[in-house]
Amino acid sequence: MCGIFGSINLSGSYTERDYRSFISATNLVSYRGPEYGGYKTFNLSEGNGENSFSIFLGHRRLSIIDLSDNGRQPMSVDGLCIVFNGEIFNYIELKNDLISLGEIFVTDTDTEVILKIYKRFGEKGFTRLNGMWAFVIYDSINELIIISRDRFSIKPLYYLNNDNEFYFASEIKQLLPFVPRKEVNEQNLYSFLQQGLVEFNNQTFFKDIQKIPAKQNLIIDLRKKKLYFSQYWNYTINPINNEKEGIELFYDLFKESVKIRLRSDVNVGSLLSGGLDSSAISILAAEMLKESFSSYSVVSNDRKYSEEKFIDIMGKQKYINNKKLIFEPELVLNKLDEVMYHQEEPFGSLSIMAQYLIFEKIKKETDITVVLSGQGGDEILMGYLKYFFFYLKDLTKKGKLIDVFKQIFYSIIQRTVISQFEIKTAKRYIPFLADRQQKHLRLKQQMIDTWSFDNLTERQIKDIDFFSVPGLAHFEDRNSMAHSLEVRNPFLDHRLVNAALSLTPTIKIKNGWTKYALRKAMSELPDQIRWRRDKKGFTTPDNNWLKSELKPLIQNSFSKSILGEMGYIDSKLFLGYYDSFLNGAPIYDKDIFRILCAELWMKKWIAN
Repeated sequence: MCGIFGSINLSGSYTERDYRSFISATNLVSYRGPEYGGYKTFNLSEGNGENSFSIFLGHRRLSIIDLSDNGRQPMSVDGLCIVFNGEIFNYIELKNDLISLGEIFVTDTDTEVILKIYKRFGEKGFTRLNGMWAFVIYDSINELIIISRDRFSIKPLYYLNNDNEFYFASEIKQLLPFVPRKEVNEQNLYSFLQQGLVEFNNQTFFKDIQKIPAKQNLIIDLRKKKLYFSQYWNYTINPINNEKEGIELFYDLFKESVKIRLRSDVNVGSLLSGGLDSSAISILAAEMLKESFSSYSVVSNDRKYSEEKFIDIMGKQKYINNKKLIFEPELVLNKLDEVMYHQEEPFGSLSIMAQYLIFEKIKKETDITVVLSGQGGDEILMGYLKYFFFYLKDLTKKGKLIDVFKQIFYSIIQRTVISQFEIKTAKRYIPFLADRQQKHLRLKQQMIDTWSFDNLTERQIKDIDFFSVPGLAHFEDRNSMAHSLEVRNPFLDHRLVNAALSLTPTIKIKNGWTKYALRKAMSELPDQIRWRRDKKGFTTPDNNWLKSELKPLIQNSFSKSILGEMGYIDSKLFLGYYDSFLNGAPIYDKDIFRILCAELWMKKWIAN
């Protein structure tokens, strides 16, 4: 897990001054790789001067696999050079296959495996990789640059195409010095303020900076001076209707996914929310290691928001140790600017702050470097409340009204999913409510359709590709890497994702229970977790704190508002809206926090 930066000049050359600025851009994210910084340059033209170059590759290293100096990057093998951020979890199996084909390895890294895969199979070989990655390969033999990003947007990779100069980086802040002018991407800002959307496209909140799309390669042909995208992977859906076979397949793949994500030359722990996903990962990891396994949790003094009861149940299980962080408003006020720096783009909830703080605790108090997380479980297994209503809608379209009433009946008598419904949180998926623009919002752009779908599998894929997983991965990557920690997501193993999407909806939602396949499969879990009726998610006391401890910050921020000055909101109307919120009006707290976060982001990143 690392940080990368690079630049390619397709029509000229760089100077010594450029070299120094590129090293600074690489080192700007030294927290992503605090152990070593490596830099390499190449000339595309023989006419370039002695101190000039056309390609720069920079790398910051966080050692996870092969801790020796052999793992340093940029790494060069057989006319290929790579900078790589991520992990390839099946690198041992791939390496053995390559050795049988005659390849010789000089390191024990997964980085060298990528280069050998490319050497043997070209860019199509990336389908063999099971992992999370953002890497750039310079192929000097074929005069190509290959820029690749993993299947599910887990590892970040941004780019700036400035005429014939192409820049790429792990974080946006590395590219800002090379942007002619910092401007807001108004579509993304609007979609955030109005709908709460982040990471739903390949744009960013900065007008000129874009993302390499998931499951794609960007190829730069250095001879022809042309750029083109090439998709190396897509979903493979083979419908599974047999419940027993489907659950057994899912369980086997889930265990295998956890197992290979325990491969590490440094210590591994987990995040534990008390929910089904993180608990399943933690208990499997602990049983596989058969030794003390550390888990970390965020709790609140407000019992309404605290998962402590369920966390304590998991903490009593064999091999599992648990440590907690009490999330308090003073921590938010002290760390908000710091989190804003690392996140780089606005975020919609104080839960992002809580996540940042638990990673900080892990870094300060332990020797753990790798952390397992449950991201992706809700998306692949239809765990969110919205999926239950999408399921009812799908059954209704198919004329299965008896099944609709059956699901509602079971959910009511068992007090499961339907009892959690709140109109204020569901409005994003109700067209006439989602399209109702808040009066204080002056910015007008296109609404993003988050509610329509042809079938449930397509709806799940939309969340994996656009509406859910990319945003969660963004938050988690920035929060963890700010503290030089690597996060791994067992639910986002591509084999497991394909299997889960292939399960018929009746195996994922059954008799009012969401994520039925996981509940049925995980006999290792205590029943209080396995058949837990409620689903809090990663909740924080946003509503309370926005009315009390954060009140001065909101009032001061909008006494002179950048959003207001730029015509994106009416500050006076927003403060009136906030007053209504304070007085108990049924206003969703996230609608307030998003405006605050966007204001703070504008002041930090655009106005400066």
